[in-house]
Amino acid sequence: QVQLVESGGGLVQAGGSLRLSCAASGRTFSSYAMGWFRQAPGKEREFVTAISWGGASTYYADSVKGRFTISRDNAKNTVYLQMNSLKPEDTAVYYCAASTGPYYHVGLYGHWGQGTQVTVSS
Repeated sequence: QVQLVESGGGLVQAGGSLRLSCAASGRTFSSYAMGWFRQAPGKEREFVTAISWGGASTYYADSVKGRFTISRDNAKNTVYLQMNSLKPEDTAVYYCAASTGPYYHVGLYGHWGQGTQVTVSS
């Protein structure tokens, strides 16, 4: 079992940047694929990006490709989401998630953090 805690959310102007962190408990963090998802008000939760257990492979939603970067530090049990060129439509609660399946199989993420709010003002 892995427990996840996100941090780093906040209010930023359009065009700005934020870096989210997700700290995981447990000694098996490196065996999990990790992902970020988001949920905007009135919308369903959507996939943002994922990274393989070793960090060599990543996968991005088209809406964030070229602006967001996922990375992980297995020594620190932490996954990061660097968000640049933020847009008002990026406003959402961002969730960190873990999966024992392939990183690109977004339906298999079964461990979730509590979420962190990101608000982008125009």
